[in-house]
Amino acid sequence: MYARFKIVGIGLAIAGIAFMGVGGYTYAKTQQGANALNAFSAAQNVKLNYNEEGQLTDRGTVEGAAPIFALLKDDWGYTVDPSELNPNDPVVNTASEYMVQMATIAHHTLDGTQTVVLPEDVTADDGTIYKAGTYEVPVAGRYWSQFDRTNPIDAKVREQAWTGTAHALIAELGVGSVTASALQMGLGIAALAAALGAVLLLTGLGIVWAARPLTAPETETVTKRATAPATI
Repeated sequence: MYARFKIVGIGLAIAGIAFMGVGGYTYAKTQQGANALNAFSAAQNVKLNYNEEGQLTDRGTVEGAAPIFALLKDDWGYTVDPSELNPNDPVVNTASEYMVQMATIAHHTLDGTQTVVLPEDVTADDGTIYKAGTYEVPVAGRYWSQFDRTNPIDAKVREQAWTGTAHALIAELGVGSVTASALQMGLGIAALAAALGAVLLLTGLGIVWAARPLTAPETETVTKRATAPATI
């Protein structure tokens, strides 16, 4: 019977070592990814702005940052992790920092006003005539797909507000946010694998130890306890 328990225990111990190895490998690879992401962020030198009290600001004021957080929370349903906003390390390299920077670009694009110049009258497909002139048109919270392209003024506003640069920056920041979140998940998986491995290793060793044949002194102790008269 002991031989069977020993085989089971050793098997569990080996599985535990394997899981701990997987955890270590996953952790090493995750750290490599995190180091690369940090180096890339540092090279770009994109930073968030904080005041002396460590509060996030936009264009110099805390009030300016309020609509950015409102956009993240109310419109995009994203919860910012305050621990990822570090005034001592303003370089954008965490998931929340990427999202805040993305929302900053989107906020100023959505709330901006564009100057559109029609050098001559334009007749739309539906017959509407748009007179030549200069128009000040607010973006009014509209995304790329929400403009009326048949309206020559709206079409110009869309092109001027949602430039290729704005789209590219938002796309890059989105990739950064997903990458940072994936790296966090990688650390969690590494910790889980290592913890499971430790449990299996201890369980396997415990089975081998508990099922081992008793030594002579242990046998004598167990016999004495079994034959000792009961006390009431």
